[in-house]
Amino acid sequence: MAFVKAAFLSILSASISFAGEVKPYTQAGFDQLASEGRPVVLAIQANWCPTCKAQKPIIEDLMGQAAFRDVTTLTIDFDAGKPLLKKYKVSMQSTLIGFKGRREVARSVGDTTRAGIETLVKKTVQ
Repeated sequence: MAFVKAAFLSILSASISFAGEVKPYTQAGFDQLASEGRPVVLAIQANWCPTCKAQKPIIEDLMGQAAFRDVTTLTIDFDAGKPLLKKYKVSMQSTLIGFKGRREVARSVGDTTRAGIETLVKKTVQ
């Protein structure tokens, strides 16, 4: 039984290391990723937004791909994060912003196509 448990944990940790993260935005978290030159996608979302709801499973699926294992998606609540919206010049929910380090490399508003979102994420790692 111990062997099975160890094997399961090994597989689980291996799969986690091949996945990009999706987590809430913090300034400290963004600053750390940016200072390391890591790729980041900001996803500005609202719970009531149908476009955001359509984007969410696409983003989560992309973050599960090995090609995007180094990408971190930081979510910002459109209603609660007004100072961040001003900082990142965001006027609408469902905005996605791609960064390479501190440099913005891509932006989209309202895109719910897998191809469009994937193109944005690719620009953060190219």
